[in-house]
Amino acid sequence: MILEVINTALKAGKEIIGIYEDNFSVQYKDDRTPLTEADRRSHKVIAEGLERISPNIPILSEEGKDIPYEKRKSWKRFWLVDPLDGTKEFIKRNGEFTVNIALIEDRKPTLGVVYAPALNLLYFAQKDKGAYRLKVEEDALTKEDLKEAERLPLYRNSNPEKVLRVVASRSHMNEETRNFIERLRNRTEKVETLSIGSSLKICLVAEGKADIYPRLGPTMEWDTAPAHAVALESGCEVHAYENGLSETLTYNKENLLNPHFIVFRRELAYLLDKGVRACLS
Repeated sequence: MILEVINTALKAGKEIIGIYEDNFSVQYKDDRTPLTEADRRSHKVIAEGLERISPNIPILSEEGKDIPYEKRKSWKRFWLVDPLDGTKEFIKRNGEFTVNIALIEDRKPTLGVVYAPALNLLYFAQKDKGAYRLKVEEDALTKEDLKEAERLPLYRNSNPEKVLRVVASRSHMNEETRNFIERLRNRTEKVETLSIGSSLKICLVAEGKADIYPRLGPTMEWDTAPAHAVALESGCEVHAYENGLSETLTYNKENLLNPHFIVFRRELAYLLDKGVRACLS
């Protein structure tokens, strides 16, 4: 099923790029966040694709989020979709936006596809089968193409200086996040900050290019679930952060707003022992 989901994401990405490379208009939702034609076209492609792949599995998408909780609370298995994550990055034309598709089972992500069409970059993962990154040059992939994917993390031993590499949002940096990073600076000798947009932030930690991603601001479930699956399979943890680390993020809550959370690599033990634990707990 992963191959069919990937090709659905690639097809949606092609629709997005068709608009991205042309002039596009921006409309606004009730909450004043931008909504483009690309959102709608991508949603249509994904919904049709997933209904063909798995007609009995329901879909919860940012563009179809008004499904009542009374209807979806009994779902044990469902697709969670963001047809265009990083709309602000899309509008800025910096390429850092993604198509997000996750399969949620018992409130946890067990399959995730994150595709950045402007960067020709694909991340995917399945529970107990690993997480992968692949540069994409074709409109559709085959099983043979997937064999060329690189297993994550890619940079397990690339940090000999033991610098704590913190990734932060390019468009949503806030005072709470700045304060968190400053606390890390006060407790470790070396801190390096990286910035990128959309769910690519979680993917940087999954790759091993970054060690920790504190998201101390609002996100929705569809923003995080696909990259969450990739992170888990690459050796990361994704935990809620409310006055310290608590349980892992879960999905299909009555309120689809995520709590603040932190993504970090499990091998951070050597840094945690130096005092970072005080910032994380």
